[in-house]
Amino acid sequence: MDLPEHLPELLSAAGDTGEILERVLAGHRLSEEEALQLLRCRGGALAALGGVAHLLRERRAGRHVTYVVNRNINYTNICHARCAFCAFSRAPGSSDGYLMSPQHVAELAREAAARGATEVCIQGGLHPEAELDTYVSMLRAVKDAADVHIHAFSPMEVKHAAERSGLGIKETLLTLREAGLGSMPGTAAEILVDEVRAELCPGKLTTSEWVEVITQAHRLGIPTTATMLYGHVERPEHIVEHLRILRDIQDRTGGFTEFVPLSFVHANAPLYRSGRARAGASGVEDFLVYSVSRLYLDNFRNIQVSWVKLGRKLAQLMLCFGANDFGGTLMEERISKSAGAEAEPLTEQEIRALISDAGFEPRRRDTLYNLL
Repeated sequence: MDLPEHLPELLSAAGDTGEILERVLAGHRLSEEEALQLLRCRGGALAALGGVAHLLRERRAGRHVTYVVNRNINYTNICHARCAFCAFSRAPGSSDGYLMSPQHVAELAREAAARGATEVCIQGGLHPEAELDTYVSMLRAVKDAADVHIHAFSPMEVKHAAERSGLGIKETLLTLREAGLGSMPGTAAEILVDEVRAELCPGKLTTSEWVEVITQAHRLGIPTTATMLYGHVERPEHIVEHLRILRDIQDRTGGFTEFVPLSFVHANAPLYRSGRARAGASGVEDFLVYSVSRLYLDNFRNIQVSWVKLGRKLAQLMLCFGANDFGGTLMEERISKSAGAEAEPLTEQEIRALISDAGFEPRRRDTLYNLL
């Protein structure tokens, strides 16, 4: 087994951690106990972990870094869930609440396509009056207005539409697919441990309900992303359990296109302001989550950096520690910005420059990772 220069020395110096990493390089699938040990490593072992994550990233995804030209459309900030980590949502009746019409959403999609976007990502709050027809109208309006892939509606929005319309999850997903849904964001996952969800998002779907929507979408040929929100109240064992659930689903369905770790933006979040959460993840925690995710999620080809959550500098660095995709241009972003992130849109040229500066070849892709 040929290893890059200095990596054998780093592995040898890393002790027990180095032994785990050597087994992974030889094809061993990480156990939950080993993943937990890696999440807790510090000091010199971090260099060995980062080196292995980078090597596995190259084996799995090559030397280039992909990105997509897309537009983010947050069609409403009105939401009855009121998650403790969210600074974006507004209660029904709020003076600063809004709900875009299908025509408004379609116009934003048309503008995005004219600017070169191949995807629109449509997500919003759980509007108490939104029914399945609300979501279908948006999809049809966008399909009529623009030739773009529609990546839309979290598992929570799908469940909300099903409940409001008196339909099952499968029938709801089929209706959305027929109306133009191309793929789904695997958001609303937060941490897939119910004791954590009870503190973060008690008004959202449970872990088993999230798994049900995602696996049903995969069975119907609707690919999804997978996400994880970390850096708030969770412990390392919760992260490992979350990753275990994702790996198990991917083993069974193969329907995830990518994994996106989302670092908690704390500044304006009610959870942090009330003293119930720490002030986001440290840089070391970000490094550990990205690196261990690359090792543990051995059935995922793509791990995406969230430059909105990490900032441009850390996002660049994570490309060297397991990530192979830079996400999208977004064109606008409201949710993370409301929480305190400095989420000014990146142009395609800026994304390409950041990727090149990190030493990789930028490659544009579509939503399903076909190179363009």
